[in-house]
Amino acid sequence: MICALASSVCFGAASVLQAMAARAAQPGTGSGVDVTLMWRALRQWRYLAGLGMDGLGFVLQIIALRTLPIYVVGAALAASLAVTAVIASRVLRVRLSRVEWAAVAVVCAGLALLALASGREGHRDGSDAMRWALLATAFGVLLLGVVGGRLPQRSRALVLGLGAGFGFGVVEVAVRLIDGIDLTDPVWYALLVGGGSAFLLLTSALQRGAVTTATAGAVLGETIGPAIVGVAWLGDTTREGYGWMAVLGFAVAVAGSLTLARFGEPPEPVPDGDPAVTRVGSGPEHEG
Repeated sequence: MICALASSVCFGAASVLQAMAARAAQPGTGSGVDVTLMWRALRQWRYLAGLGMDGLGFVLQIIALRTLPIYVVGAALAASLAVTAVIASRVLRVRLSRVEWAAVAVVCAGLALLALASGREGHRDGSDAMRWALLATAFGVLLLGVVGGRLPQRSRALVLGLGAGFGFGVVEVAVRLIDGIDLTDPVWYALLVGGGSAFLLLTSALQRGAVTTATAGAVLGETIGPAIVGVAWLGDTTREGYGWMAVLGFAVAVAGSLTLARFGEPPEPVPDGDPAVTRVGSGPEHEG
């Protein structure tokens, strides 16, 4: 659980750095799968620093996924938005509303319920059909990015963000299914395609759409689907008699994270001219 929470800290800090780099990059082709946009983002130190933190977070995530049910790790990763909000309030002096402070507390409460209710990870290996289905889903994420990049701006960010979440969800499931290095195992290719597609789509979503919408879509995509797979097919369980608490904790943690979705966006100066105060998001200023 410590590794899961530490990974959320890494991902929470990295998301702001990557969003700033994506917004600073010049617009590309308009496609949801825009390799040139990714290349321009990679030339910025903020994006590289964010990738470094993502790498550390991924290692911690792997450790957590090998010992905890997927639904617990997924909820912890969604809590990275709460981490970002707290960092922004202290370091960037972002003003959080009472509702947002309450959402941070709600996320923490949801994670506490999950920690109390969660059992051990399931020990099912997954059938060959599931492994190939996971690879097909990874390529489906790429297709979703191509289609999403052609949608109107209002729908584009949600579809691309949701697709990125599906890609990260593929990574979560793949980590659980991997058992040694076997290049004939489709799970390895699902891991690479799913993770790469997720970064492509999320970068495009952050640069071209409402980041709040894109982040909310990513949170939903990377939590709900993998949690269902873990429980239904991989044998993830809760402590006996605590199933209701796990469901409640998962729902509470995800709902609180969605309330904080605006913190996936880079900080903007407050119009009152005070350089010491910044805000995050494109909505109205929040009084705390």
